[in-house]
Amino acid sequence: MASLRDIKSRITSTKKTSQITKAMEMVSASKWNKGVMNAKAFVPYMEKIQEVTASIAAGSQDANHPMLVSRPVKKTGYLVITSDRGLAGAYNTNVLRQVYQTIQNRHQSNDEFSIIAIGRVGRDFFAKRGINVVLEIIGVADQPSFVEIQDIASKSVGMFSDGTFDKLYIYYSHYVSAVSQEVTEKQVLPLTEISTSSSKLTSYEFEPNAEEILEVLLPQYAESLIYGSLLDSKASEHAARMNAMRNATDNAKDLINALSLSYNRARQAAITQEITEIVGGAAALE
Repeated sequence: MASLRDIKSRITSTKKTSQITKAMEMVSASKWNKGVMNAKAFVPYMEKIQEVTASIAAGSQDANHPMLVSRPVKKTGYLVITSDRGLAGAYNTNVLRQVYQTIQNRHQSNDEFSIIAIGRVGRDFFAKRGINVVLEIIGVADQPSFVEIQDIASKSVGMFSDGTFDKLYIYYSHYVSAVSQEVTEKQVLPLTEISTSSSKLTSYEFEPNAEEILEVLLPQYAESLIYGSLLDSKASEHAARMNAMRNATDNAKDLINALSLSYNRARQAAITQEITEIVGGAAALE
């Protein structure tokens, strides 16, 4: 049995740990609230640009753009969104597991795909396995602005346009609720489903022509898909970290209760032993 000093030391250290995890939970709760608001605020813009793009693409016979046309897939790009640090439960693990399994099922060699990593955890995961990471960005803010990821978003779209890869998928954790997040695969390019993805199409007048408008609008739409997925993923990250820290705090409390019980039993045993020794010594003197 551990000594009273050892048990007391464990109780003290566990209490300090629980204080830290509780503080981290409160910080994550604040970030989670802002993250959800940012993700929801971006939805109307995303729906509108999708509607406009779909209307132009579907309403004009001469509208044609390489980003709207499927082509033979020689190389696939995977844009993977993870966090820069851990302590978020299974948030990173679920995304990386699904991406890795998908890659193993779809491809025979590393030459058939490329990775674009947003987040240190994902970048390190693929680097350790010798998988080529062609683009990366780390240190994204907890409440990211589009400026922070504009460069990697535009480069990702540009790599599709110049033929570096023929299809681009994005993997991220979709926010469902504070206690539920789902790993989501979304095809970013080519935009083959854009003409049917909007249920209500509005008639627009545009000039000079549909092709020139789509030349500007389609890259912006693809970049918006990436940014919207990042906002969604950040809301999931904060929710996952908040839950992980809450569970850690609860586990620390359970451990403290168990250690306190052990401490009281050991202390009672020590007191009983001392009384027995005193009584025994007094009886020996008589």
